[in-house]
Amino acid sequence: MQDSYFKKTLTFKHNDKTLQFRVSQELFSSYEVDAGSRFLLRTLDQLPMADMRRVLDVGCGYGPLGLTLARLDKHCTVHLVDRDALAVNFAQQNAELNNLHNISIYGSLGYDAVTEREFDLIVSNVPGKAGEEVIAHLVRGVRPFLTPTGHAAIVVVTPLVPLVAQTLGEMPDCTVTLQESTANHAVFHYHFTASTNDEPQPAFASGLFWRDELAVEYKKLKFGMQTAVGLPEFDSLSFATRLLFNLLNDLPDQPIEHLLVVNPGQGHTAVAAWLSLHPQQITLVDRDLLALQATLTNLQQNGCPAERIHSHHQIGLPPLAAPANLILHPLRDSEGPKLAAARLNLLAEQLAPGGTILIAANSHLISQVEQQVKKSNLLKPHKRKKRKGFSALSILRK
Repeated sequence: MQDSYFKKTLTFKHNDKTLQFRVSQELFSSYEVDAGSRFLLRTLDQLPMADMRRVLDVGCGYGPLGLTLARLDKHCTVHLVDRDALAVNFAQQNAELNNLHNISIYGSLGYDAVTEREFDLIVSNVPGKAGEEVIAHLVRGVRPFLTPTGHAAIVVVTPLVPLVAQTLGEMPDCTVTLQESTANHAVFHYHFTASTNDEPQPAFASGLFWRDELAVEYKKLKFGMQTAVGLPEFDSLSFATRLLFNLLNDLPDQPIEHLLVVNPGQGHTAVAAWLSLHPQQITLVDRDLLALQATLTNLQQNGCPAERIHSHHQIGLPPLAAPANLILHPLRDSEGPKLAAARLNLLAEQLAPGGTILIAANSHLISQVEQQVKKSNLLKPHKRKKRKGFSALSILRK
């Protein structure tokens, strides 16, 4: 599905090197390489870059920081990580496009899945909306991954400067070697003066992303949800989710062997389907690693055995061991009808005969998708429910 996400190719020049970046409208800074990344790159000549043989880029996006550093020195090894599978996919495309090797690009929630240690340089364009605790963790969390002489170099938007300065000041052996600002951004270079054997602190397992506990009612069911920072519906259910609940309630009372949930978010509909239908197998697919982990946790906390759940961090669909009898798919409004229709075509091939797909989004998007479904050889619209500008639609396999 990556071609459905493609917007254009950017040309970016830093020092005497030129790179090409394929970008998506769904990723940060698709118009041009953002000012914060360009600012951070300009400051790196104040570090001993000739000694930076191993580099880690945290929250890499489509790769402007990590891949530019790899282009400047093709002998260094660079790891790029991001929680968004779309970012991982486009960074991989861009590594190939620029003929860059010694590159590892993979999904990680912060540092949780970083596979190696002993980096000489860790860079990050810290996301401004990640939440204060998460941002502080990103700033502190570099330490176990750096060599004794390694450096971190981060850029943040101006409103985050007090938080970052405070976090750095609370680490007694941390030395800030550079702090430069523009009107909109600040760059910090820092390193540690004492050696450490500290193990990395896992962000998700430690509860760093947890926000509120939410009590949810569906049919006669009442269940609890642990919601996560950075995901929607942390304090109440959206109209789209409530409409999906209504369509779930209208399903025939028959066993569900295989439930597929795409874009599960916090996991509200996945848990409701588990408690009411008790599927033998649940497959979760999302580009957001946090959504997958939150949903997995909420399913298990509501009694779903871990061995029944299979999780896939990707933008397309994995090959399924068995066709799905029921597919739940809240659409992302930002992705639009083209991507929604492309994914439905893939879902149709994974749906068992007589199976059902339930989708929900704003009513305009659902109307556009419904028109596409009417042209399908495999699918047909069945039932639609509307409320306050949102709709949910059930779709049957012919």
